[in-house]
Parts: sequence; structure tokens; C-alpha cells
Amino acid sequence: MIGGERKTMNWEFDILYSLQNIHNSVLDKIMIIVSKMGNAGMFWIGLACVLLISKKTRKCGIQMLVAMVIALIIGNGIIKNSVRRMRPCWIDDSVKLLIKNPKDFSFPSGHSLNGMVSAVTIYLNNKKYGLVAIAFALLIAFSRLYNFVHFPTDVLCGLLLGIIIAIITNEYFKRSKKNPFRKLY
Repeated sequence: MIGGERKTMNWEFDILYSLQNIHNSVLDKIMIIVSKMGNAGMFWIGLACVLLISKKTRKCGIQMLVAMVIALIIGNGIIKNSVRRMRPCWIDDSVKLLIKNPKDFSFPSGHSLNGMVSAVTIYLNNKKYGLVAIAFALLIAFSRLYNFVHFPTDVLCGLLLGIIIAIITNEYFKRSKKNPFRKLY
């Protein structure tokens, strides 16, 4: 463990260590699966592609894909590589990981960002299904803490950035007369 890193993040490590105390064989299996469903946004990309099939849901599917690309560029492309925050599992390697040790930086959480940008986009198009999607996005975000691969602020900022990007993208889709996707739905 790197001393300076640990001292500035005591409260975050306290939360992560307390989550290590709730591990059990059933929850471990669930959190592994949930976390893997968020890998590379594949669950959300798959869902967006399904939404593209029906004209009734096509706008939401297109909007999700656009928002996810924006989130990828801003979150994983710009912020993550500018901040270069180490992951908790890199700082304290004494905690046994249940999932593969990620190779990219920690801030913001891409799983949280991608999940929330997708879920809020769904919510802005359909409240009922959106609430279910938000609950699932929050579960994925929690799995990243449970699995000791993100700090709480990584997850929180990923969630907040996802909400902001989804709202801005939604406003663009509602208001822009130059929206190149409008003719597709």
C-alpha cells in the first residue's frame, strides 16, 4: 500500500473494508455476475440494440447509443486518462479480488457512468422501465465497490456524470432541429 494515497482516502477505504465484511458465497457469485454484465457496457449496448428494432422504442435506443459514446469519450477517454487515479486494489493488494484486476485507471467508474447514462436515458423515455434500469445501474455500481475495484467517489462521480450526459443528450434529441438521427425514428 502506498502511504500517501491511503492517508488521503481513509474514509473511502473504511467503506470498502466494511463491504468486505459482508461477503458470502451467494453474494460473491451475484456481484461477480452483476459486475461482468457492466463490462464494456455490453448489457446496455445489447439493450439499446434491442430497442432499435421497434419504431416505438427506436428513439430511446439511438439516444442510449449516442449518450454512451459521449460518456465513453468524456469519462473513459478524457477524465480517466487525465486524472489517472489508482484503483483501491492497486493500492492495497491484500484484498482478494473476485474479478479480474482492471488495467485502466479508476476515476470515474466506467461501469457506473455507462449504467447510469443508459438507465436515465431509458427513464426519460419511459418512467416505469427507467426505474428498473436505474435500480440495475445502481446494483452494477455497488458491485464495483463490493469487488474492491473502485473508490466510492469513483462510483458517485460516474453516476452523476451519467445523469448529466443523459439529460443533455435527451434535451438535444427533444429540441434540436438539426438532429441527424431524427429521420430514423
